[in-house]
Amino acid sequence: MTGPLHPAKPRPGDLVAVLSPSSGLPGLFPRPYELGLRRLQDDFGLKAVEYPTTRKMGATPEDRAADIHTAFADPDVKAVIASIGGDDQITVLPHLDRALVRANPKPFFGYSDNTNLLLFLRNLGIVSYHGASVMVELGRPGAMHPLTADSLRAALFTSGEYELTPASAYGDVNRPWEDPATFESEPAMEPADGWSWHNGDRVVEGIGWGGNLEIISWLLMADRAVQPVDAYTGNVLFLETSEEMPRAEEVYRILRNMGERGLLQRFPALLMGRAKSWSFENRFSTQEKAHFRQQQREAVVRALQQYAPDTMVVFDVDLGHTDPQLVIPVGGRIRVDGPARRIVVTY
Repeated sequence: MTGPLHPAKPRPGDLVAVLSPSSGLPGLFPRPYELGLRRLQDDFGLKAVEYPTTRKMGATPEDRAADIHTAFADPDVKAVIASIGGDDQITVLPHLDRALVRANPKPFFGYSDNTNLLLFLRNLGIVSYHGASVMVELGRPGAMHPLTADSLRAALFTSGEYELTPASAYGDVNRPWEDPATFESEPAMEPADGWSWHNGDRVVEGIGWGGNLEIISWLLMADRAVQPVDAYTGNVLFLETSEEMPRAEEVYRILRNMGERGLLQRFPALLMGRAKSWSFENRFSTQEKAHFRQQQREAVVRALQQYAPDTMVVFDVDLGHTDPQLVIPVGGRIRVDGPARRIVVTY
């Protein structure tokens, strides 16, 4: 692979595609979706265009792939943004036309199940962006979080270095989208302890690779959107876990299996997102949430000690299923400066 290709960025007034490559949840929950669309227009100056499957639950993989092709091939569309994630985007990958997408590169934004498409683009040499779904980040009740909005604005409209800022408070508790009262105020926040560093005694700079840990495990099982392990040597790994809240032992096993594949030890640095530690099925207290996150950190360190003991790790980075959320470039450069305790990405 040659150097990463940074697709041209949109400008205010441009058209952007809003797709549902995973789940058509905008059709079930229009409030956060339409709020996100309004903010794209009012706060970012972008005009959204929808596609046949954007609001359609149960759309076939073939139809979702067709919408991806239409969006990328349209010269008037300057960026592509996912409405939300899901759990079966892996079934869309076999239907994608690599030559069509490679010939029409565009910035793509999404996370969670969109890890599939992010890593598909990464393998084509196209830089994409882990973060910023329409329903969750843009459709956040009350207002977008300022750190989220600043990161997304920089990733959407600018090129060059952007320093990530650790949050002083974070949100983890969701409220039901079907209740109109949810959107009358911003989510409750709790104090954040900032980032914590492991082996933070050096500077590592490399190409970003990663996404949602559970989705990466599925891709590895299906042997899709992955390359020979040598291709990842020197890359900066970033990982996060979803609202399904995998147990610490499961996190360890996934990382162990990446180590057995010879993959984990290729990365000299890892950014580990703050673990999602509350869901409607697991309504943890503040103390229980802290314990859950600590167990996950220990599981990560345990796997690294076995397979990559020299890897530098930054824990509780504001990426993935957390609020605020910082956008991470997939295929773009990331510099992790341990002595200075800084993380700088290139959008």
